[in-house]
Amino acid sequence: MPEIKRKFERIAFVASDTPEAAEAHKRLAALYGDAPAGKADVIVALGGDGLMLQTLRRFLKSRVPIYGMNLGTVGFLMNEFREDDLTGRIARAEVSRIRPLAMTARDVHGTIHNDIAFNEVSLFRQTYQAAKLRIAIDGKVRMEELVCDGILVSTPAGSTAYNLSAYGPILPIDAPLLALTPISPFRPRRWRGALLPRAAHIRFEVLDGIKRPVSAVADHAEFRDVVQVDIAEDTGRELLMLFDPGHNLDERILSEQFRY
Repeated sequence: MPEIKRKFERIAFVASDTPEAAEAHKRLAALYGDAPAGKADVIVALGGDGLMLQTLRRFLKSRVPIYGMNLGTVGFLMNEFREDDLTGRIARAEVSRIRPLAMTARDVHGTIHNDIAFNEVSLFRQTYQAAKLRIAIDGKVRMEELVCDGILVSTPAGSTAYNLSAYGPILPIDAPLLALTPISPFRPRRWRGALLPRAAHIRFEVLDGIKRPVSAVADHAEFRDVVQVDIAEDTGRELLMLFDPGHNLDERILSEQFRY
């Protein structure tokens, strides 16, 4: 795996649309310059986790490292916001390598939808009726029928987000695993999900999708009335995220497990 360059001379800033982020962008650009994204050594994202996910998608093909500073609510994927010594902080930052999930969904009309997710791919019931799903892993049916509000497949980076709220496991960032977590399962009622190898190919088939319609969501991209969803790690794409020493994703994931 090639090492990233450790000298960051050209910084490009991206900011959320809040007044606070816009003002911070203006001040930081005056202090450190604001290079065009195509010529930058590093991208600095100013906002919350939502902006970070958007920025990861936007610069997926560039392999330019991304360093976030939190001006949002939770900021799990971000560093603390400070204006001083930004170039020094970036130079000392630790690297986390993130691979997204690739999703292919087919809807009731036969239309194919492709998207990626850095946190999770989720399936949700669209009406008052529970969804009925069949689950296959690597071509083998593992569950003939799951009756539920939904289900999700989470990356380690996303395991402390919606996955944790659905009582899924927290995964260390370098764990070669994906979390498969049901959302309000009705039958089998006591099934709490599974840990899957990161190389696994997951297929969900929607049973009775006309009567019980289901949506598929890759992070924030939603596709409605799906009948089949295939999910696998996208091994051909990788993003580099930068975190202050002692504040990387491994540390945050470990700390999250001891919160009460």
